[in-house]
Amino acid sequence: MSKGKKVGYVRVSTIEQKTERQLDGIELDRIFEDKASGKDVKRPELDELLKYVRDGDIVYVHSMDRLARNLDDLRRLVNQLTKKQVKVEFVKESITFSGEDAPMSTLLLSIMGAFAEFERALIRERQMEGIALAKKRGAYKGRKQALTQEQIDLLREYAAQGMRKSALARDFGISRQTLYKYLPREQKPEDAL
Repeated sequence: MSKGKKVGYVRVSTIEQKTERQLDGIELDRIFEDKASGKDVKRPELDELLKYVRDGDIVYVHSMDRLARNLDDLRRLVNQLTKKQVKVEFVKESITFSGEDAPMSTLLLSIMGAFAEFERALIRERQMEGIALAKKRGAYKGRKQALTQEQIDLLREYAAQGMRKSALARDFGISRQTLYKYLPREQKPEDAL
């Protein structure tokens, strides 16, 4: 029987965040990297990892909250992997699950997963409280506009001339969703409303 592969899964919430430190120092045969919020159900690299891994492989994940959106998702993913005879190792927590785990390991997975979920909820709550207080003080103005008024006027002019929306978004360095926020109602397609 051939030796299993060492496979890594890393996830960051935004494109600006870096993944290098998550599995630093672990020699891996292959790594799957998603740039998506933990609550996002669309994680294409995780889907690819689930298709890729085979009996005898080990999946390394920095921490439980990098793999799953919530406790139910964590249990489902760990079970899905271990049923394929794939071990799952959470580096930060120093825990490995193999599918042959004792009831104590299953309990530990549930407890640690619940703590990770609780911690994320507290962080989100503190963030919202901080934003509310900053708004009261007048210190929080929300997100800056992606374009200046001059750029918005130019964008609208090009759109009115019939220039393709995808080309405009690319040229102005914005998403199509952001582009449609700047366009007058008559220039938006029905599905963007």
